[in-house]
Amino acid sequence: MPITSIAVGTPAEAVHRETLKAALAEFISTLIFVFAGEGSGMAFNKLTDDGSTTPAGLVAASLAHGFALFVAVSVSANISGGHVNPAVTFGAFLGGNISMLRGILYWIAQCLGSVAACLLLKFATGGLETSAFSLSAGVSSWNALVLEIVMTFGLVYTVYATAVDPNKGNLGVIAPIAIGFIVGANILAGGAFDGASMNPAVSFGPAVVSWTWTHHWVYWAGPLIGAAIAALVYDGVFIGQTTHEQLPTADF
Repeated sequence: MPITSIAVGTPAEAVHRETLKAALAEFISTLIFVFAGEGSGMAFNKLTDDGSTTPAGLVAASLAHGFALFVAVSVSANISGGHVNPAVTFGAFLGGNISMLRGILYWIAQCLGSVAACLLLKFATGGLETSAFSLSAGVSSWNALVLEIVMTFGLVYTVYATAVDPNKGNLGVIAPIAIGFIVGANILAGGAFDGASMNPAVSFGPAVVSWTWTHHWVYWAGPLIGAAIAALVYDGVFIGQTTHEQLPTADF
């Protein structure tokens, strides 16, 4: 079972040059991703004078996030594994593919990258609001929690199938675009209900800059639960103990 492969890591690993380089790569990639994704929403609000979200706006958000994530994962994949998401890092940790200490550094870098992106957006747009994720009318926090669990399960399951599985073969080449596609598709499915975060860091940056924390717990609990289920299912059922021993522990 994957739980037996969990590693805490050592203090030496946490300050190792390669670990710090990987954390920096996560910071930069998350900044790139959030700047484009959050920025697309701000641009839509600018063009529509803060009008109601339309189907066209939802499609635009889906494309912006999908394309940006494809790039963000691609540019950091060979350095940090291209997580760009605390939920993905958590899933990798549960599968024994990253140590706890390295994962914590990734989380810090990802959250700081998101905050930096939102601060840059706020400055570059002349003070426009970086809107925090929120629930639509008629959607409860429990509804949103289930949405985030299911959507993040699909995301992390895709990550495992295309990037983590040692038997992936040439499928690994398309991992970044597959990951971008599933995020874009999930935004089309869940964006109208709770914004379709699937990524605690993506929710954290706008919440900090706008200082809006309503229902924020949903955007941490849902993705982390969904990631855990995906990691335990894929690693436990499809990778298994024998092949798991062949996986590297430093990154994806």
